[in-house]
Amino acid sequence: MSPEPDFSSLQRGHITYFPVVPGRLEFALEVRRKILALRPRVVAVELPVSLERHYLEAVRRLPEICVLVYPQDDDDDAGVYVPIEPCDPFAEAIRSALEVEAEVLFVEPDLAERPHLPDVFPDPYALRHIPPDRYIEAYRVYPAERTDEVAAHAAGIAWKLQGTDPYAPTLAVVSLNLLDPVLDAMETPQEPPPRRRSERPVDLVNAHPDCLAEVTVEYPFLQDRYERYRNFFSDDALVDRPRAQLALLKESESAYERNTGDKIVHWQRLLIARYTRNLAYLSRDLTASLFDIVVAARSIVDDNYAWEVWDTANRYPFQRDTSDLETVRISGDEVWIRTKRMKIRRRLPRPKQRLLPSSLKRRKKEVRPGEWAEQLDGNAICSYPPEDIVIEEYGAFLKQKAKSILAEERQRIEPFLTSLLDGIDIRETVRNWHLGKIYVKSLERLAGDVGAVIVIFDPDHDNRYPYMTTWLGEHQNESDMAFYATDPFAHMVGPGVGRGEYGGFLMTRPPRRLRDVWSDPDYDFAESKPERLLMAGLDYSRERHVVYVGSRPPRSIFRSIAGHLNRKIVYIPIGQLSSPKLKKLRVVHILDGYHRRKTAKDFVW
Repeated sequence: MSPEPDFSSLQRGHITYFPVVPGRLEFALEVRRKILALRPRVVAVELPVSLERHYLEAVRRLPEICVLVYPQDDDDDAGVYVPIEPCDPFAEAIRSALEVEAEVLFVEPDLAERPHLPDVFPDPYALRHIPPDRYIEAYRVYPAERTDEVAAHAAGIAWKLQGTDPYAPTLAVVSLNLLDPVLDAMETPQEPPPRRRSERPVDLVNAHPDCLAEVTVEYPFLQDRYERYRNFFSDDALVDRPRAQLALLKESESAYERNTGDKIVHWQRLLIARYTRNLAYLSRDLTASLFDIVVAARSIVDDNYAWEVWDTANRYPFQRDTSDLETVRISGDEVWIRTKRMKIRRRLPRPKQRLLPSSLKRRKKEVRPGEWAEQLDGNAICSYPPEDIVIEEYGAFLKQKAKSILAEERQRIEPFLTSLLDGIDIRETVRNWHLGKIYVKSLERLAGDVGAVIVIFDPDHDNRYPYMTTWLGEHQNESDMAFYATDPFAHMVGPGVGRGEYGGFLMTRPPRRLRDVWSDPDYDFAESKPERLLMAGLDYSRERHVVYVGSRPPRSIFRSIAGHLNRKIVYIPIGQLSSPKLKKLRVVHILDGYHRRKTAKDFVW
């Protein structure tokens, strides 16, 4: 048997090879550490010889990001755009080489067309947890397929390396997918590669700040953190990709709250983390890309938050829209062969009123501040009937959804033998079509119906919802309700009409049975407002099943309490429900007496 190859040794004579994945932050870090540790006399980089002068100028201008522009072919008007970015390991190799006063050598032959190599690599974030030699070994076990063009390209690089001073320690920075072809080409003397018939014109331009996220490999927010870490060798968390993504989401969250007035709640953060993890898994990566993060932000929250994430990710303080170079806006389609597209429909409050037809009524306003608050008498409160209808319908929807969940739990799938039972299960039959079997489903009878419904929008850890009340249904089609909300009479929208926001509520039928939940001593065991509502729901529910909607399930002790009362809690994650619908449902208007219902329609919006 032949001995296993030694993947860890990449030093051949005076040359030490350092393979990298182009454009990735983790390899830029490793290249810089390698150069500062070895301090070689020559740093050879896999970059075209014809771009040397302009590339060096662009690297000296870093952290300002420049773009090299040159024709694709000798007789073609199409341009090639090459952004020079801080997180690129080749750009970092040149920067670090200039710092240690090493000679920089461009070794890529100036052929008519560079061969297209597979750019599928293991996620470079793995370098945070394993040494580079293990990463390189994992890739070299299954190398990419070679072609004659790849062999010719590697031979040109080898010819240039073979001409280096044999007494000068040299670090050769090459692409990982070219490492083995170059090593093989170095085993035999090479001839000079053919040169271009004519010099290709190269321009250096300044990329406009608004287009950076489209044209760079790493998004600008991460490049900014890398630049700060590189200059000061500060906290290592700056260049840890998951922590950078968390910082990106937090800063976007602050901008979202500032621009829209809405807040991101805990369950949305959890779902974004889970969603981005799943998207990364589908791409066979360890961490999510910027596109994945923006998709998760739009899917879990809304388009406004997705825009803030994209806008924050595009922030790069070193870039200016004016420069001594020509400033151009470049799209991702001009740089990359395959691009992903996403439409973000941003909806923000307008500082100016939109022009309206004269037939539409404008919302009424107070003659003087505090006029409507002065009309409160405090003798009674009541709800706004149109909102009652909406919330009752949503309660019925949640009950139906809970029944579906319970039915799925009791569903049994088995191969068809003698009876069709409750019908053919199409999904399972198609999934096992290769077995030639038909699968049928058996639905067990649901014991008990669904009674009380508890919806928790915010567990209120910071006491943002001080208004707590209990009110009774006015007829047989309305539920008794207990809820906590923001103070509605701190935001008056009409005479005797206050506007608040639910933190959570309980609904139970039949009506006119609910005592004041908030002062009932039987529920003093509860540690929070949601737990008090849940205890009341278990206590007052006439049916066996109680629906609980929230960002996280209740404590396990409530399962025991429910069991003692012959009840069962059906938990529905709030992230499974429509965010726009929940946002509308959270608004509550409270009227200062029944007589306000006649005029409330003129002030409620």
